[in-house]
Amino acid sequence: MRIAQISPLYETVPPRWYGGTERIVSYLTEELVEMGHDVTLFAAGESRTKAELVPVTETGLRLQKPPVRDPIAHHVRLLETVFAKAAEYDILHFHLDYLHLPFAKRCPETSVTTQHGRLDLPDLPPLFVRYHEMPFVSISHAQREPLHWLNWCGTVHHGVPVGQYSFRENKGSYLAFLGRVSPEKGLDRALAIATKSRIPLKVAAKVDRVDQEYFISKIKPLLRNPLVEFVGEIGESEKGEFLGNALALLFPIDWPEPFGLVMIESLATGTPVIAYPNGAVPEIIEDGTTGFLVESIDQAVRAVSRVQSLDRRQCRETFERRFTARRMARDYVRLYQRLCSDRTGGDEGDLRVVQSAA
Repeated sequence: MRIAQISPLYETVPPRWYGGTERIVSYLTEELVEMGHDVTLFAAGESRTKAELVPVTETGLRLQKPPVRDPIAHHVRLLETVFAKAAEYDILHFHLDYLHLPFAKRCPETSVTTQHGRLDLPDLPPLFVRYHEMPFVSISHAQREPLHWLNWCGTVHHGVPVGQYSFRENKGSYLAFLGRVSPEKGLDRALAIATKSRIPLKVAAKVDRVDQEYFISKIKPLLRNPLVEFVGEIGESEKGEFLGNALALLFPIDWPEPFGLVMIESLATGTPVIAYPNGAVPEIIEDGTTGFLVESIDQAVRAVSRVQSLDRRQCRETFERRFTARRMARDYVRLYQRLCSDRTGGDEGDLRVVQSAA
């Protein structure tokens, strides 16, 4: 198939540091190329891919110097570039939330949109109701609930290349937190869990400008705890060792998580996950097998004391069965083929792929 992948421009594909959406776009694009498809990637300059790259910016917007003041202007240029070439592809796969919808609605070529973010915001229904008939893909069943009336043509869980992370059988000696420093990610909870468990916590996290005040006022004072090591933002090459050497990953989120890529990255290394069961978490973590689902700090502390009883090899096997990039790519190809044969993207056969094998 001739497939166009359209990525946000905030990070390169794959991102140098943090960037979940761009990382998934990269994994999907490379797997599609390996499967023999003719893929074009529309993305930020300096992206690395085996597909044909159409760079729209010099590099990822987040790291440009001087700082980008209007990212929407760059994304409008992206859309003009994509739709000027739309007739060259069998399908256009967008990862841009909603910016492209007015253009895609009026474009005769087949398109599909994967929603990567939260959908429970009050501003979204009045917008999406205007595009309810267009084909959308959710990254978890939980993600789609606030806009359940959209034309959801599939749920495709994320996947990671099977060789991206090595399995580490030995149980680590510290707890790990990996992600963003923001109220909904629950770093304050992770710090409390580690303190009450009396086990060291390593924190690998980025601090966005919008979260600087929260970090300084709420989190930074807690980092004086001698049990805590704040590593800062880390890149892909450092994740395997960081996660694989941990006793458990703490994922104490306080929001409806659309997916939670770090959870399957942790499972790939063999490290179980202790998480609050919000959003997609129960679709990813099997309670008592690949981790523990908890609803309070005290429950999490008890889970930490039990986590060594879990089989790390079972964590890795679950990753290989459910969360590889090849499985993700195959699911998307099935979806592309169905949409291309039925341009209306109708109600027939919602693609249920959550439990599909690798």
